Amino acid sequence: MKLLIIPFATFILALLATFLLHGTPNYVFSGNLGMSLFILFTGFSHFKFQKGMTMMIPDYIPGKLFWVYFTGFLEIAAGIGLMIPKIRELTAILLIIFFILVFVANVNSSKKRINIFKANRSGPGMNYLYNQRIPMQLILILWTWYFGIYLD
Repeated sequence: MKLLIIPFATFILALLATFLLHGTPNYVFSGNLGMSLFILFTGFSHFKFQKGMTMMIPDYIPGKLFWVYFTGFLEIAAGIGLMIPKIRELTAILLIIFFILVFVANVNSSKKRINIFKANRSGPGMNYLYNQRIPMQLILILWTWYFGIYLD
């Protein structure tokens, strides 16, 4: 849940900046900028913590390192796409689908107690999934829908 500081702080700062610069806060820009920075941050983390991230992927999926890099690139592309008005809605729809699909890796990671930063099994386990990851996934999905689709 600590990662949610990124979209919320960015949103508040962008609202303040757009208000000071234009006399009115820009909610669509600010909300999408918050999610964009969040998803860029997580996308780049795929390249820094690739060993731990490969451990998250279920055993029945081959080519784990490929999928870690591929999803990292997808997240970076989504972060850019949210800031381009012509493709924002499509990007938001695809990002919501992505959030739902990667949830399988989050469940697997929690069951195996994966710590992606240390690339070992010292992670918080299922409590993290229920108390933090599921609520965070719901916030990310609702945020993306609200600012990328509903308000756009």
